[in-house]
Amino acid sequence: MTATSEGTWPDAADWTGKIYSGGWRQSGGGTQPVNEPATGERLAEVGVAAPADVARAGALAARAQRAWAETAPQERAEVLLHAARALRDHSGAVREWIVRESGGVPAKGDYEIAAGLSQLAQAAGLASLPRGEILSPPAPGQTSYAWRVPLGVVGVINPWNAPLLFAMRALAPALVLGNAVLLKPDPHTPVSGGVVVARLFEEAGLPEGLLHVLPGGPGTGAAVVADPHVAMVVFTGSTEAGRAVARAAGDGLKRVALELGGKNSIVVLDDADIDAAAAAGAMSSFGYQGQACVAAGRHLVHADIVEPYTEALIGQATALRVGDPREEGVALGPVISERQAANIERIVKESVAAGARVLAGGGRDGLFYPPTVLDHVERTMPAFTEEIFGPVAPVVAFRTDAEAVEIANDTAYGLTAAVHSRSVPRAAVVAEQLRTGMVHLNDVSAKDAANAPFGGMGASGNGSRIGGTANLEQFTQWRWMTVTEGV
Repeated sequence: MTATSEGTWPDAADWTGKIYSGGWRQSGGGTQPVNEPATGERLAEVGVAAPADVARAGALAARAQRAWAETAPQERAEVLLHAARALRDHSGAVREWIVRESGGVPAKGDYEIAAGLSQLAQAAGLASLPRGEILSPPAPGQTSYAWRVPLGVVGVINPWNAPLLFAMRALAPALVLGNAVLLKPDPHTPVSGGVVVARLFEEAGLPEGLLHVLPGGPGTGAAVVADPHVAMVVFTGSTEAGRAVARAAGDGLKRVALELGGKNSIVVLDDADIDAAAAAGAMSSFGYQGQACVAAGRHLVHADIVEPYTEALIGQATALRVGDPREEGVALGPVISERQAANIERIVKESVAAGARVLAGGGRDGLFYPPTVLDHVERTMPAFTEEIFGPVAPVVAFRTDAEAVEIANDTAYGLTAAVHSRSVPRAAVVAEQLRTGMVHLNDVSAKDAANAPFGGMGASGNGSRIGGTANLEQFTQWRWMTVTEGV
């Protein structure tokens, strides 16, 4: 499929119809096709992991993890650096898989590759951090130590919208800190979020049994969560699915890191640079067809500038070409599925029926949905209340900074936000009142960095954070030991 300068990679003869679990092997759950959203073309076929496959993988991972945990941290870091080198070497083929499988434009593929490389490098750096502390002893003549130990086996349930990035964001720190990983990629992107990852770590020399790639649907995911060898589950996806994962993991007293949905606001104060704010707003709402948890789902604009801001946003929207992402000049590809396209269409139609106006876009062609701007949006409309996960920018006017904060906080979600103002102290005062895990001043809402603690509040997650030194807390647990001298 991937005709690049380096040839076809990864070689389909190795993995077609298979799972990666102690090498490439036939699965017990049959196979599934991988189709390109832009064209409907069949790209590949992967194996589907049955519950028995997951059970076998969990047992193999638990055995392999014990030896891996005893490996020198720097040796573990070297494997991650070798994986980064393999990713750079195969970047052309990886980019094409991301584009064709997920419907993103090539720049989106380049972003995922760059972000994946950052995640690998940042995670490798964890190996050199102190492992623990010497504590004040509880009694004279004693020494007291506390240090971090791996959890064991980590289950990673990966989404389709940034499959390579989200895989690396979880498994890289998990591995370098001495854990093994069961990775379940989303059925829409099992190659770029699964097969590619397995092949990169194969080339990097990761010892067998430490990484298992188990494609499949909800049944496979449920088996990963329930497996007795899995000590932690990292889930990225919808809030509804995240609640189900948390309930299932709770039965096993497993640690859970949930990165869920968002209804994120860009707040544009009356002293903002209108063109810069509209450009950031367009990128936040329309980038990758709005299919990101950190996308801007609300544009809250001061009433004194709402008209010029909306005009600038319309200009941004109408300048973006929609089509096959492999074509020159295309800015937006297809949304991931008919189900997703129909849901975007429903939200817009119901909001228009309730009184919203479509100022740009608003009608789909199959899976292709154009950048859409809505105004006259009320707080009871679906465009205001629901996570759209599509390229739709609802505009809502406000009069005071306090009103802007109140509107932005009118949601169960709490992932990210952006505030625009020429006065950074004023923007910071607004930002500090927003109930979000992340906030960005004079920038997009959709930001990610490998060294930052990424995560949300409320319905956007369970307070977990992944990124930078926050990974130490997520993927290890403390052990305390005292030594009494002279006994």
